[in-house]
Parts: sequence; structure tokens; C-alpha cells
Amino acid sequence: MHLPLKDKKFIFLLCAIAVVITLEVLSIFGINIPMPYAPFVFGFFILIIGHEVLWKGLKAASRMNFSSINLLMLIACIGAFYLKEYPEAAVVIVLYVLGERLEDIGIENSKSALDALVSKAPKTAFVKSLQQQIAIDKIETGTIIQVKPGEMIPLDGVIVSGETTVDEAAITGEPIPQDKHSNDKVFAGTLNRNGFIEIETTKLSADTTFSKIIRLTFEASANKSETQKFIQKFSKYYTPTIIVLSILLFCIPVFVFGQDLNHWMLQAITLLVIACPCALVISTPVAIYAAIGNASSKGALVKGGKYIEALAQVKAIALDKTRTITYGNPVVSDVITLNNTSREELLACTAGAEIFSEHPLALAIVDASRSEGYEPHKTELYKSHLGKGATAKCLVCEDEIIYAGKLDFIKEHHGTDVEAERIVEQLSQSGKTSVVVSFGKGVAGILALTDEIKTDSAEVIQAIKDLKIEPVMLTGDSVRAAHHVAQQVGINTVYGGLLPEDKAEKIKELLKQYKSVAMVGDGINDAPALAQSTVGIAMGAAGSDTAIETANIALMNDKLSLIPFLVRLGRKTLMRIKINTIGAVAVKLIFILLAFLGFSNLVFAIAADVGVTLVVILLSLQLMNYSE
Repeated sequence: MHLPLKDKKFIFLLCAIAVVITLEVLSIFGINIPMPYAPFVFGFFILIIGHEVLWKGLKAASRMNFSSINLLMLIACIGAFYLKEYPEAAVVIVLYVLGERLEDIGIENSKSALDALVSKAPKTAFVKSLQQQIAIDKIETGTIIQVKPGEMIPLDGVIVSGETTVDEAAITGEPIPQDKHSNDKVFAGTLNRNGFIEIETTKLSADTTFSKIIRLTFEASANKSETQKFIQKFSKYYTPTIIVLSILLFCIPVFVFGQDLNHWMLQAITLLVIACPCALVISTPVAIYAAIGNASSKGALVKGGKYIEALAQVKAIALDKTRTITYGNPVVSDVITLNNTSREELLACTAGAEIFSEHPLALAIVDASRSEGYEPHKTELYKSHLGKGATAKCLVCEDEIIYAGKLDFIKEHHGTDVEAERIVEQLSQSGKTSVVVSFGKGVAGILALTDEIKTDSAEVIQAIKDLKIEPVMLTGDSVRAAHHVAQQVGINTVYGGLLPEDKAEKIKELLKQYKSVAMVGDGINDAPALAQSTVGIAMGAAGSDTAIETANIALMNDKLSLIPFLVRLGRKTLMRIKINTIGAVAVKLIFILLAFLGFSNLVFAIAADVGVTLVVILLSLQLMNYSE
């Protein structure tokens, strides 16, 4: 934990504690400050260090607010002075103030990853037309700004001139810099590593992805976890209960059994001190902030502590197929030549026809031809037949007409053989899309396309299973395609052919079966399902306003591996909160029991309370570095 040693007030507090504890130790050995100086010396330390605590305690007393922790400290201090236990009164106050300061430090440290986001945000941008730096909140969309090497990119936009490498870790958590060229998107808050670029802004400063991340991350503090809500509610009843118990601990032995007044007053004061719920109250927020900061540093925007806790309890994770398990980009997986057609002729001619189309399948065929070294043939008279295919005249292969599309489209123009139909059926059963090609002389060949599965999908699904969580696929793609992909990655429960509203209904069914269900999708057509689930997780949310706004957790990159990590982080956080809470309660119960038995010690009680608070903070902050 980083302690603010340069903070003069904190240094003064540590010095005061050293002096007060030294005087307390000396008093144990019978070396005391002589009267009448003792109450003034210790009163000085109490007022200098604890004046805010005493003032808040007085205000709480005037309002009859018995749930105030400061009121406990005020009563304890007055009681100790009455008993002429001046060193103990000073120790109670200075150590309590130390505990409060440690709580603040714990929160500050756990928020450090979030604060780092704010510090990175540029405040101005160099506007090309004005040739000067302008405050980013004054810059309209469509403005051309210039960014030099080594500078932070101040606004979201598109590169219009230059090329560079951009470190996008602040947005996506991806440590490897990305190459950027003309027409590529760039985000505010990312670092321009090595090139001079000009950017046309596409968003106002308040609407940038970076601004949304900062705003939503800090809003997460208001979205308290269920444990945090419970502990805060519990504290409101806990503190008055302790005051009542302290009164009973004093009154019953003294006024019922006639025992020593001073002894039982000291025990009652000790009970007030040790019962102070500092460690209990701090156990949850520090852990939650640390976990959210950790997730943020890896590119996961978590919108509240309750979602960290909810992830720890999910029993099933529903995953969309396209752009979640797969890249969402079709690729040519099979090139099947027929009727003595060469591979080069099949690919180059088909690519020549498809080069005029913007359809994803057409672009994939053109890419496949070029990747094998075959430049698409020159063609003319291109014609698209909506939902069926396309035709074009090849200027390289003896002016023949190219027909490319569905099998039924080819049948409309030329005959097909049994072999071609068998291949198309076989490819269909494998979840692949077939583009049948003819040059006017029967079927020349078949190109099979499939949505490329992400390299880590199977590994991630296995990791989810290892966490005893059931993976389920929900997709709008065909049932066959869904089962083909699911089989390769290891998902047993598959639902295909679903519309967005159908996915939401399936989530309802899964919630009835598993009680707690996470949904992972791209945040656009999956929005209804994301909203219906216990925890909605949007994949690749960088630049997608819909995904960032809709999901409870937005993964700013396309790393599917973050999902099992976040589940483990959630479980680790929940376990840490439980350990912190149990430890804090156990120490308090021991000293409360000792107080009721008449054997408790005020100094040891407050030292134990501060010690537990410090341990709780240190254990919670370890979550910032959790990476397993």
C-alpha cells in the first residue's frame, strides 16, 4: 500500500502516535507525567489530532444520532478522562484517527488505476485550420487536428493523413500497440507512438469513448455491491446496539451487584472502542475498488461492485456466436474444383466477379484469391441477383460468363451434377456456406466459407467449464452453423436461428434453470438479452456507444479470455470480503467477550482494531495485482 509520507498532516499524525504510545508504555511501568500537567498534555494531543472526531461526536449527540461511530469515540474519550486514564484517552483518539486515515488511503490506492485514466486525458488539441492549441471541449466534430509522435490523442476520430502506431492500452487493455493508417479509427486517451498524423474528429470531448469509460467507471462507486449495502445497513443498527450493551455492561455489575464502578466503566469504554466497525465497513469498498481497477487496467469496464459479486455467482454463461466465439468475418475454408477447372482459374475468375460487391462473402473470396497469389481477373457487365448470386463477363478466360451464388441460382441457368449437390449438402451439414461457380459449362467448382473461430475460443470455453459454469450458445445463425461451431469449441447446449427477442426469452428460461446467468454478446443486436441477464457482458465495445451503455460489463477489446478471468476475479473478491469480514468480527468478538468477563484492556483493544483495519486494507489491495 502506498502511504502518503510526503503528506505533512500524515507525518504529524505518525509523530503524535509515536509520542502518545511512548507515554502510554511509560505509564504502564509507573512513569507518569505529574499532575496537574497530565490532563493538559494528553488533552492537547486529543484536541490537535482528534478535534474533528470530537466535533462530529458532539453533533451526533445533539441530534440523538446513536448510529454515529464518532459518538462512540466521544463517549470513550470522556469516560477515560473521568477515570483519569489520560494516556488511554489519547491513544483511543489518535489510533482511531489513524484508522480513518488508513481507510482513506486504502480507498485512494484502490482507485489509483481509475485515477490514472483521468490523468492521461489531454486537455487541448492542435487545430490545423487555426494553427494553435484549443481546449478540447471547444472543438466541434469534423475538425482536423494534428497529433505529434509521443502525444496523447485528444479526441475520437479518423486518420485522414499519416500513419503511426498507437498504444490503445488505456481503452482496450491491449499491451501491443496497433498500426494505424488512413481511414482507421483512433480513440481519445490513447498514445500516438511514432508518427505525425492528422485526425478528423468524430465526437465531442464529452462523448468520446475515453470520457464514457471515465464517467461510467466512477459512477460504479454508486452502484454498491449487495455485501456493501448489507454492511452499511447493518452498521446503522450495530452501533446503537453496542451503546446499549456498554450501558448494560456498566450498570448491571455496578448497580445490581455492587461491584467497582471504575473497573466496569473502563470495560464499558473498551467495549465501545473495540466494537467500532471500522474494519467491517472498509472491508468491502476497498476490495471492490481494487477489483474494478484491476479489471479496468485489462480493458474491462465494470459498472459497479454488484456486478463483480454477481459474476462470482453465475452458474451459466450464454454466448453469442458471431463476433464473440468467432471473428464475425467469413473466410474461404474449402476450394473444391470440378470438371477439370484449375484452382487458379476458379479463384481468380470468381474473385473477378465478386470484386464489384461489398457483400462479406464476396470480400472473403477476393481476399482468398489474392492471399494465394492470384490477382482477380478483369471482368465487365457485373450484375447482382439479390439473395441469389452474381454474374459477370470475364475478359481473361475467353470472354466466358461467370455465374457465382447459391446452388439453385446455378440450376436456373445451367445443369448441375449429383456430385456438386452432394458436396453442397455435405458442406451445409458442416455449417459452411457454399458459393457454387459455373462458367457456362456445368459446375466449375465450389467455394466453402465459414465464420472463422477465434484461436482462443475452445480454450476459454474449457476454462469456463473448469469453473463449474455451463456454457450455452445463443445465435441468430442457422442451427447447423451453430452446432458446427459449438462442436469445435466444446459447447453442448446450442440454440440457433434466434431473433434478438428470442435470445431474451432464452435468457429468461436459463435464469429459471440456473438462477444466475451472464450473457456475452456484441451489445447491438444482443441488447435485449444483455439487459435480461444477471450480468450483461459486451464484447469488443471500443467505439460502440450501444455496447458501452447497454452492458453491465464492457470488454473494450475482443479478448474472450477476459471472461473466465473476471469470474475468477469476482470469486476472489467475494472470498476476500468474506475473510476480511470474518476476521474483523472474530477480533471484535474476542475483545467484547473479554470486556464482559472484565479482563479487556483499552489500549490493546484499540491497537487490535487499527491492526485489523490495516490488515483488511492490505489484503484487499492485493486484488489490484490479481492475475491468475
